[in-house]
Order: sequence, then structure tokens, then C-alpha cells
Amino acid sequence: MNKATPEQRPITVRDFADRKRKGEKIVVMTAYDALFGRLVDESGVDAILVGDSVGTAIMGYSSTLPVTLDHMIYHASAVRRGVKRALVIIDMPFLSYQASIESAVLNCGRAIQESEASAVKVEGGSPEMLATVHALVRTGIPVMAHIGFTPQSVNTIGGARVQGREDESAMRLIEEAKGLEEAGAFAIVLELVPNAVSARITKAVGIPTIGIGAGVDCDGQVLVLPDVLGLNDTFDPKFLKRYAEMAKEVRSAIGTWARDVRSGAYPDAEHSF
Repeated sequence: MNKATPEQRPITVRDFADRKRKGEKIVVMTAYDALFGRLVDESGVDAILVGDSVGTAIMGYSSTLPVTLDHMIYHASAVRRGVKRALVIIDMPFLSYQASIESAVLNCGRAIQESEASAVKVEGGSPEMLATVHALVRTGIPVMAHIGFTPQSVNTIGGARVQGREDESAMRLIEEAKGLEEAGAFAIVLELVPNAVSARITKAVGIPTIGIGAGVDCDGQVLVLPDVLGLNDTFDPKFLKRYAEMAKEVRSAIGTWARDVRSGAYPDAEHSF
């Protein structure tokens, strides 16, 4: 039997550590269904985050807070069916892991069992969250952490604000990152963090940092798929670089089809039985 090459075999959390050790950048992209899961996987990314950003990017909510565990399992299961190689990470939604360590273990365990994702992502670096991460890892659940701007705390933070501008808050983020590494997290997302602070965090920990609006010195980057493709053309934060303008293409294609239907040009003989 032929052995899979490193380019073909599934990515694991161990590969994240290897990428950091070798100085190789880690590429993470979101996806929410089997079709885009397959396309993103085939593009060669290292990991696919099934983010609770599905709430704002796909479901039409103004924040991620209404997203439920059932929603996340549904979308992660679909992505998992489309992916062969990339590491699939399921984002744990609001109130699925904050109430207690026991509920966190049970809900994260359910998410892994039912979606077949390979890891979970949780937000925060408080002492309580460190204990939760430790319990999850001890249970056998790989954990990606998330600090800086944490969208599930948007009401407490007062909006999508850059975190760590002041010395005190920068030191707090560095200590949170160290604590999360010690608790067993295999990677840390840094969101809306000044580049200089992200660089300090990246040097201070032995696990990879994955930036979103956190500058070039992180060990990897993550972005939201509809934003990168230009499908969500009403969202234009400073950190986002669009690599396509697909909203225009979609409007054009559907508009052309609608005109063909109304004129009788579609379906023509070529597209009829």
C-alpha cells in the first residue's frame, strides 16, 4: 500500500507545533458548508475554522451571540464531509463552555463526537478559562485559544476594539497567552492586537499564534471566507484584504440568467432534453 506523502496526509495539531518550530507560516480559513469546505481544503490551507462568525457572515445576525451549539455542530459536520486534509476546528459558541468546567467538557465532547471535527476553539484567557482549557486537554480534546478582541464578549468590550494598546493591557495579553500555553492549548488566535504586541506574544510562547487583524509577526493568519472572496462586500475593516470581488460576479450572473429566463433565451435547445 502506498504511503501518503506529507502533502497528502491529514494535518494534525502536531503539525502546528512543527510549523512554528520550522518558521513556516500557518494558513487558516473559515468555511461553513461542505462545498466551500472542499474548495478551501483543495486550495491547500493547513486548517479550516468553522467559526461562530457563521452568525454574522451567513445567518444574518449582528453578532455571534445568537449562534447555538446545534448550529455549530450542523455547520461543522457539513464542512467535515467536504474536507480530506485540513485540520477542522469547531468554534464553541457563547454559553457552551463558560458556565462550568463540567458543561464545557460535555459540550466540547459532544461537538467533537457529532461533528467529527479534530479540535475546538474557545475564547478568553481568564484564570477560569485556563482551568477549562486544562480540563478539556486532559479529557483528550485539542484546544485552540482566542484572546485580544473576543467577539463573544462584544457587549462587555463595547464593540470591535483593538486590544493591548496600553502597557497594562499588553502585559495582560502576554500573561494570558503564557497561561493558555501552560494549560495545554495547541495554538492561540490573536484578534485586533497591535503588531508590536502580537510580536511579543509570539516570541513569549512556544505554541503558534494565528492572527486576524494582529499584524505580520504572528505564526499564521486566519480570515473569514466570505470576506476574502468579496461576497460580504459591506464589511471592510482595515485588516481585511479582499482577494476577489465575487459579490459583483454573483449579481451579474444571476441578473444575466434572470434576463434570459424573461426573454425566453433560457432554456434553449442545448439545455433541454
